[in-house]
Amino acid sequence: MAKSFYHFILKYRSAKAHNEISQFANDIYEDHSFPKGSSDYHELSSYLEFNGEYMKSMTVFDEAWDLYENEA
Repeated sequence: MAKSFYHFILKYRSAKAHNEISQFANDIYEDHSFPKGSSDYHELSSYLEFNGEYMKSMTVFDEAWDLYENEA
């Protein structure tokens, strides 16, 4: 089975976020309620819409999801 989205996005974490994807990864890492085991777009998208106060735009999630799918 492919790794979860959470484990995928962690590779983009950075002490100094250089772009929106790395900032998103940093924010997810700090979000202790994020569904870490999920690989389901709709579950993650819904979670972020209702709980992702750190999200400036869902476009960042969509871009990260495209990277995730391309790696799978």
